[in-house]
Parts: sequence; C-alpha cells; structure tokens
Amino acid sequence: MKTVQELARAIVAREGGYVNDPDDPGGATNHGVTLATMRGLGIDLTDDGQIDTRDVRALEPDQAVAIFVEHYFRAPRIELLPEPLQPGVFDMYVNASANAVRILQRLLNEMGQAVRVDGVIGPQTAEGARAAARAAPNHIADAYGIARRNYYYALADRRPASRKYARRRDGGKGGWILRAEEFISPRYHLSEADHRARVAAWD
Repeated sequence: MKTVQELARAIVAREGGYVNDPDDPGGATNHGVTLATMRGLGIDLTDDGQIDTRDVRALEPDQAVAIFVEHYFRAPRIELLPEPLQPGVFDMYVNASANAVRILQRLLNEMGQAVRVDGVIGPQTAEGARAAARAAPNHIADAYGIARRNYYYALADRRPASRKYARRRDGGKGGWILRAEEFISPRYHLSEADHRARVAAWD
C-alpha cells in the first residue's frame, strides 16, 4: 500500500486549487482544506490576527498534505482499519469528515457486523472492519466505494444545489461520482446509461 503521505498528496492533487463555490457548504477551499478547518486549527498564514479567505489562498500543497495526514488520517485513527479500506476512507474523510466513517459503519452492519453508527473509529469499528475484510478480502474496498457512491447520489437527491457535483451539465458523471469510482474496480463502475437512469428524476 502507498504511504499515508503518498495518499495525502494524491488527495491534494485530486482536490485542486482555490475555489469558493456558494453552493458548497464547505465554503472557501484550497487543496481540499476549508476555511472552517483552518479556523478550527488556528492556521493564520498571513499573521494578521484573523483567519479568512486570504489565508486559504495562501495555503501551500505541502501544508495541506500535513493537515490531512495529522487531522484526517491519524486523528480519526484510520490506520486501525484494514489496509484495503484506508485509501478510500481517508479520501472520503477529507471530503465528508465523520460521515466517511458512518458510511463504513452502516456497510459493516449490512455485512453482519454489529457496529455502532457514530462516526468514530474505535475498537468495535476496527474489529468489525477486520472481520468484514477477512470474510470478503477482495471486495471490501469495492463495497465501501459503492456505498460512498450511493451516499453521494442520495445527498444530491435531498439537496438540489449539490446535484452539479454528481452530474455534469451534459448529464454525465459529475466529480463526486468519478471520485468515488477511483476507489472501485472498473467492473463495478456504473455505465453512462445506468448513471443517467439514476439521476433522471432530477430533471
């Protein structure tokens, strides 16, 4: 498996540069790090006594990597999970925080593991994940990726403003879906026809 630093650098590359989309609840973001995260961590890069969009713009890729490793991998204890799950859960944690773990916990329950859905990786979730991985070693990462893809679709079902992240203007797969499918084996990717059928009700 890649190192956590390599995984973090891939996330930074995937996230891209500075954006401040009014439809994104995360607000101003640079390399995947939001203004709220920088405020929560007290990162004042401009040394002016306040943390605002200027600090977000000033964030360098290596600083984002360090934030992700410390606060989105180590702090939520993703290293306790089986290796096949770590890349997908880490990437999703950057994107959706504790919801990344809740998606996993719901999946584990569906796989027969009695796990509390609380968004926290503790001994119960770690053991449930290890047990599920032992039972389905070649499928656990795909199963999580598919659950993640379903989460994105369901979120867009509920929040019309988010649909542009799941469906492009031409009707094809949006960034959310393509990102989830980076962690799913090609044989489980949705066809364009299946994707369009899934989002047809949004019209």
